[in-house]
Amino acid sequence: MCTGTHPVPTTTTFEIKYEFKQDRPRRIWLANLLILIGKQSSPLTRAAINKPPAKTSAQIIRDLQQHFNPSKLFAPWLAAEKRKRDRESHNQRQRRRDRRIQVKIGHGGTLDPIATGVLILGVGTGTKALSTFLECTKTYETVVLFGVATDSYDCVGKILGRAPYSHITKECVEEALQQFRGEFHQKPPIFSALRIQGKRLYEYAREGKETPVEIQERPVVVTELELVEWMDGGTHPFTWPEEEAEQEEQEAAKQTLRAEGADSNPEALDKKSSGANYSAAGAGTKRKWESVIEVDQIDNEPEIESLKRRSCSMKTPTSNLQPPESPQPTNEVEPAGITKGTPFNGKIGPPAAKIRMTVSSGFYVRSLCHDLGRAVGSMGIMSQLIRTRQGRFSLGENTLEYDDLAKGEEEWGPKVCEMLSSWTKETDDQHEVTE
Repeated sequence: MCTGTHPVPTTTTFEIKYEFKQDRPRRIWLANLLILIGKQSSPLTRAAINKPPAKTSAQIIRDLQQHFNPSKLFAPWLAAEKRKRDRESHNQRQRRRDRRIQVKIGHGGTLDPIATGVLILGVGTGTKALSTFLECTKTYETVVLFGVATDSYDCVGKILGRAPYSHITKECVEEALQQFRGEFHQKPPIFSALRIQGKRLYEYAREGKETPVEIQERPVVVTELELVEWMDGGTHPFTWPEEEAEQEEQEAAKQTLRAEGADSNPEALDKKSSGANYSAAGAGTKRKWESVIEVDQIDNEPEIESLKRRSCSMKTPTSNLQPPESPQPTNEVEPAGITKGTPFNGKIGPPAAKIRMTVSSGFYVRSLCHDLGRAVGSMGIMSQLIRTRQGRFSLGENTLEYDDLAKGEEEWGPKVCEMLSSWTKETDDQHEVTE
């Protein structure tokens, strides 16, 4: 537990008083701290929202460690860890002699580099409590941009195909959303951390190999799904990506769709499974099959962007093109090349839709955007994603802003201390009820 007077005086010193619970000596004050970070883009990133050089969730953790390790707030915990290591046997110390003692941090439920919003972090032994957040519901806001499909289902992938979009209306999208509410099965994308025969799916994608067995669908639940904003073409800043997929990749995608056969037909699907099979080849880059990532794993966590670029050599990429059963394209010709931030060769650009959803664990927003595009007789990509809530933590209410780290411990220290006190109190209350 930590106590302090807030706000902290604007001086160069920062003091926090600590007291240890005598009745549970093994639980030091940092035992179950959960810190919620508002992982938000910098001003520069906001200026280039379609292709942001955003941070990965792993990089957020590394940034936190750079600020936490030398801080006064975490000095008692680091000292305790050092004493603990000194008491270890000679062999244990030898195994860890090159491992630096630093604040242990993990996250429960990663965010893609282009995404922003709530990222739950556990500090110290609080990493062991992160699993309780894996099954909780999450709320997202996403922007779907119609008329194009990419290998990654989002705005930073390579274009695999285009489709007409002038027929898409607000009413059309609202009607199509009905099939994605409730319970259905969704196939995880190939770029995910799900393991098949001991190997993660993104490793198969990176190596250009097919998975040894078919990726199995997973049950998901959508408890809330609504269109919150409709944006006609030419009234929003969202644009298609610039980079085109190679002809070989496009042909492979068509072959994948033909192999899917009837499974690609949305009319052949039961309402409760609609949208699930559209992502059968799964090219979303979302790496979040809800595993807890602790600090020891961070150095081995692959970077999304490099994986996606290396995936372009795959002989069997994901399904992004229209199935034969979908509404046939009209004679409308979409622009062959798009320059980011410029008009669509003098034409009105595609419409976009902002959608809010509350979903269960394991849900892939990228797949929803892709499937929704197909459901309205076109194509679609995810152009923006914000996680506004995970469990009982909401953006702007009980989160730490990422920008606060650069302002120094005088700024973020009291906020972290308050989160620590709040979490410790809730943990104690639950402990007393249990006992």
